[in-house]
Amino acid sequence: MIFAFAYPASAQNRVIDGKVVDSATATPLPGVTIRIKGTNSGTTTDGNGSFRLTLTTAASQLIFSSINYATKTVPITGQNNLLIKLAPSSEQLKGVEVVSVGYGTLDKREVSSAITHVTAKELKTVAANNPLMSLQGKVAGLTISNTATADPNSSPSIQLRGVSSRSAGLGPLYVINGVPGGNIDNINQNDIESIDVLKGGAASAIYGTRGSNGVIIITTKKGTGESKLVYNGYFTMDKLTMVPDVLSPSEFRKYRVNATPAQGVDYGANTDWVKAVTRPTAYAQKHTIQISGGTASDNYFASADYRNANGIDLRAYKKEYGARLNLNHSSKSNVYTVSLNVAPRYMHTSNSDQGNFNNAITLNPTMPVYDSSGYHFINTGFFSNNPVENARLIKSEAEIKELDMSGSLKVNILKNLYSTVTISNIKSSYKNLNFRPSTLTTIVHSGTVTKTSEASQEQIDNDQRNIEWTVNYALNFNKHHVKALGGYSYSYFNYQQFRAHNYDFPFDTYSWNNLGSGTWNGGDKGNGQDAVSSTQNDSRLAAFYGRISYDFDSKYIFTASLRHEGSSKFGADSKWGNFPAASVAWRISDESFLKDKISWLNDLKLRADYGVTGNQDFDSYKSLLLYGGYGYFPFNGQTYQVYGPSQNINPNLGWEKAINFNAGIDFELFNSRLSGSVNYYVRTNKDLLGNYNVPLPPNPQSQTFTNVGTMKNSGLEIQLSAQVIQHKDFNYNLSFTTALNNNKFVSFSNELYQGAPFQDMAGLPAPGSPGPIQRLQEGHRIGDFYMLRSAGVDENGALLVYKKDGTIVTANQANADDKQFVGNGLPKFTGSLGNVFTYKNWDLNIFLRGNFGYKLFNMQAFYLGTPATQTDANTLRSAYDPKSKYSKLTSSATTALASDYFLESGSFVKIDNVTLGYNCTINSKYLRALRIYAAASNLYTFTGFTGGDPDLYPVNDLTPGVQGNPRTNTYGLNFYPATIQILAGVQATF
Repeated sequence: MIFAFAYPASAQNRVIDGKVVDSATATPLPGVTIRIKGTNSGTTTDGNGSFRLTLTTAASQLIFSSINYATKTVPITGQNNLLIKLAPSSEQLKGVEVVSVGYGTLDKREVSSAITHVTAKELKTVAANNPLMSLQGKVAGLTISNTATADPNSSPSIQLRGVSSRSAGLGPLYVINGVPGGNIDNINQNDIESIDVLKGGAASAIYGTRGSNGVIIITTKKGTGESKLVYNGYFTMDKLTMVPDVLSPSEFRKYRVNATPAQGVDYGANTDWVKAVTRPTAYAQKHTIQISGGTASDNYFASADYRNANGIDLRAYKKEYGARLNLNHSSKSNVYTVSLNVAPRYMHTSNSDQGNFNNAITLNPTMPVYDSSGYHFINTGFFSNNPVENARLIKSEAEIKELDMSGSLKVNILKNLYSTVTISNIKSSYKNLNFRPSTLTTIVHSGTVTKTSEASQEQIDNDQRNIEWTVNYALNFNKHHVKALGGYSYSYFNYQQFRAHNYDFPFDTYSWNNLGSGTWNGGDKGNGQDAVSSTQNDSRLAAFYGRISYDFDSKYIFTASLRHEGSSKFGADSKWGNFPAASVAWRISDESFLKDKISWLNDLKLRADYGVTGNQDFDSYKSLLLYGGYGYFPFNGQTYQVYGPSQNINPNLGWEKAINFNAGIDFELFNSRLSGSVNYYVRTNKDLLGNYNVPLPPNPQSQTFTNVGTMKNSGLEIQLSAQVIQHKDFNYNLSFTTALNNNKFVSFSNELYQGAPFQDMAGLPAPGSPGPIQRLQEGHRIGDFYMLRSAGVDENGALLVYKKDGTIVTANQANADDKQFVGNGLPKFTGSLGNVFTYKNWDLNIFLRGNFGYKLFNMQAFYLGTPATQTDANTLRSAYDPKSKYSKLTSSATTALASDYFLESGSFVKIDNVTLGYNCTINSKYLRALRIYAAASNLYTFTGFTGGDPDLYPVNDLTPGVQGNPRTNTYGLNFYPATIQILAGVQATF
């Protein structure tokens, strides 16, 4: 009876088999959704693109759908074995490159402004703290400078098209998955799909008061129709390179101790201090797991990563755990699409102390690290402490939590009209922990009884909430194509800080965990008033914006935009501003007089754009009258804290304004084997922010923060890529970028505020207190060195210099009036050359990078590079090398006087990155593909600079070419050494 009932059922159904492939490449397509039309029944293709499906007699059609491919409907016939070919969707057709332009995307051919698009496969293979280090050298005009690359907690300085401000932020705006202001540190490089750099003012003006320094749009990966799991892991090791070459203990005794007069003391030990404060090798590892899949209407992408990295110094390390989830759902009729992005990250860091390397190269090498009592007490030399003791006993740690969340709802109102609402929240939390024990030799031997041990905790929280509402409309008729965008944006920023600090704990084991047990702040002595501190501030941004793009026959392209934006940071009379932009492009290669007439010309587009952008990256409440404490005063037996005005009011305080012009050419030649772009730009920054002197009274304070000053940048950028060799088994692709920048500071003054025509910069510290060595002056480039001009060395080993009248004197007979402009620390041009070779399953990537046409002040030579270096301090070996010009400076009378004698060319070419990989496809149900790769970074530097790796000198900000930290205005010998990094990794696709 069972067989009798089953037989009719089987007669009504039949099973069909099939395979789905790419129509262009015949590659099998896994994860394709197959649905019987009119039902919810169906299946998906397996890893080989194959499927099996049971059909009922009522089934008439099959629907095949997959992300990135056009949906195909196939009638059901009597055939039982099908071969289905899916064509890529229009957005994935060959020759189409989708570029993010701010609040939307465009086909690269439609772009009329200066935008550089970089895909994930073009990024460098590096193990860096910041994902943008993989972009270094890849984009013409984008300068990514990291003077401590080997420090796992370092952050690069990022600057686009030169310096743009005196007192406001210099970095670009980051837009992550459409959300402006995202945490750039909360990005795993493996999760990046593409990066778009908006350089032209017309492109970045849509972001108004945050667009002056350019915009970097990062798009992370999303789910596809192909279900897969990918593991990517690597291990690295860092070794010191280009280390300052100081005297060995035996050489120190020969040249310093035995000198007449003696320049050092022999303490009997033999210590390599650089080796003592570094790890022999710094190891790191990172592991990432990514899972993605879904259908055209429902897809997901999830990733998790772990990184553990040590610095080359004894103290620095970083452990981090991160994750990212992206979900997308579209309704059955495609009326709406819902998206969700969540990205949490936790980091625990131990911070480096760059002063320890400073100590390591200056300390007497005959001093021991340890003696019978433990760490050897050091009270001589530049800084008088034991760097190994500091590295091992002083703690500086941080716990960092970041969370990026965004959700969006897109509603397709009409076929060509849709609206999107995006709500996002960006959070970061920093807990800074510091501890100095009472057992330090500098404390024990000082005889102090108070302020011995010290500890502090600081909590900093940043919270950013955004809402973006956009409406998009498209209209095509005949050869006319119109796209319109309108939107509203609102952002709320909140900053909170709390700090607790104390001294003199009963036990060092408390570290920072029992601040109340300290007796200095509060406690039983009540000696201090800095036990706690806290602050909070917030700001708001609101904007209305619109953009319209029009093209005729895809040949004549015009785009115009306007953003009307207000900020609570601005003064009462300057809350709102307008940021217009316009761009045009002419695809001249489509004209009848060129099209099909020149066989080697595939595409030629001329562009020009104009845009006004702003910069409001400065502290809140700068426009308001603020009150602050003026100390504590007794009255009638009680102590009162007195408050009074601490800041002048400025109702006219506004944003810095940048007026941008860009003209460019995009081209593809020789069957698109050679392509590139050329851009010429002029950017004038007006209303620069700064403090200016004002009369007392009527103002309560002598300075007001206001908009004064003008700066100008202009330059040329070239970006090329070429398929040099195309062969069945062997290919060679080449990429080249170069950028020339000319900078001029135009004015410090306007009609209302008159500032000095110059500002001295980059003050050098003791010993000798040489003072500032650069000057920011009207009519000059940023980074101009301003100091004495050398005229050689006299027979007594004293530095000779020119006075203003041209006469030559020893440097100690000159004065400040004799200083001159003697060079510039800003590279005139930068460049890179990428070479990618592929042979069958092998690939080799060799990337070169360099800076050219600028000067560096050799900080090590100035402080440690002459025989006249401070007594009992170590020196560079070159100080006693007759071939070195610094060995001639033997007179201590001119040791601390800065001159261009210590300026050297900073030009270099670096073998920046070499990556070798092997790829193989594996026909297994467990493993589909495997890639094994190895990389080396900072392999070798070709340079004439004698002060170490020139890449350790900053070239961004207001004091390029001077070793130090421009952000904190500290300069000197503190540094983090360069390393060669070797990386080995594997990527497996399941």
